[in-house]
Amino acid sequence: MNFKQSYWLFQISGWTLYTLSDFINYFLFWNFNYEELENLVFNSIINILVGISLTHLFRVVFKKYDWIKLSIPQLIIRSFIGIILITFLFYAINISLDEDIIDTSKSNWLLRDIVYVVNLSKPILIWVLVYIFYAYTNERRIDAIERIKLQTSIEATEAKILRAQINPHFMFNALNSIRALVLEDPSKSQKGITQLSNILRSALVADRKTTISLKEELKTIEDYLELEKVRYEERLQIMWDVDVNTLNIQVPPMMLQTLVENAIKHGVQKAARWGYVEINTSKIFNNLVIKIRNTGVLKNTENLNEDGGFGLKNTEKRLQLLYGKNASFEIYQEDHQTVTAVIKIPLSI
Repeated sequence: MNFKQSYWLFQISGWTLYTLSDFINYFLFWNFNYEELENLVFNSIINILVGISLTHLFRVVFKKYDWIKLSIPQLIIRSFIGIILITFLFYAINISLDEDIIDTSKSNWLLRDIVYVVNLSKPILIWVLVYIFYAYTNERRIDAIERIKLQTSIEATEAKILRAQINPHFMFNALNSIRALVLEDPSKSQKGITQLSNILRSALVADRKTTISLKEELKTIEDYLELEKVRYEERLQIMWDVDVNTLNIQVPPMMLQTLVENAIKHGVQKAARWGYVEINTSKIFNNLVIKIRNTGVLKNTENLNEDGGFGLKNTEKRLQLLYGKNASFEIYQEDHQTVTAVIKIPLSI
């Protein structure tokens, strides 16, 4: 049942129950003949229709002039005026209807009018309070949804910016690798250009996506490492330990690529004789765990201005945007010559 259906159901049932209670009171405490009883039934039906119409009119005015946006004092004043107007309209209609049933000519007219106004104002007041409470609750709910949508949009935009910033960084490193080969070994540089074109093709596809399969990401890394292998030859040793059950899991594109670049640049490149890069993937306690181990000594890269700091901060930020606190990234010195980076991604968030 949608809101519109619920609203009219509560309107009809609410005013019917209220009028029915009045009908029962009249029936129990007054003696009616058959004709008067018919009039009482007719009056009750009129009261139901009038109650629904007047309160619905209040709702129309409330929504049209956006009273929900008013300050509390302004809302109270306007609602109070609305209650008074509805009550007196209700009163005027009931006085004319009840004349055919109850003789009030000998009663104190002031006391009679006060009793009418007080009795008729109660359901109006309750209706207005319930409606305003609902309106405020619904407005807060809508605002909360809008804030979530806005935050999601901001985070998605920020994630795209972070991802876009990686590609120029990667391009710079890859072109440097090929440049070093152009004069030394043209045939190897040609092979490197082919490998670079494969990587760029993957990067262009990945740039349109929030996540890609781990298999696609590892293929890009493999191409990159093959490109670097042309440059470093035997100085670079590559080890793979990939759980086949992890290959279809979605990961942020180019994120592992950045960590592997750091491993080469800050580990293998600075190694005295040779260095290695090891990539390990596994499932542990409903998490995808990716380890990248490499030869090297960890330096302080908390400052983004320091070389390598951008990639690490970028990795951490992208994980937070996509997975929140359920994901984690850490990099530490495993032993005196090995640096380990660990990414943990929840398989269900």
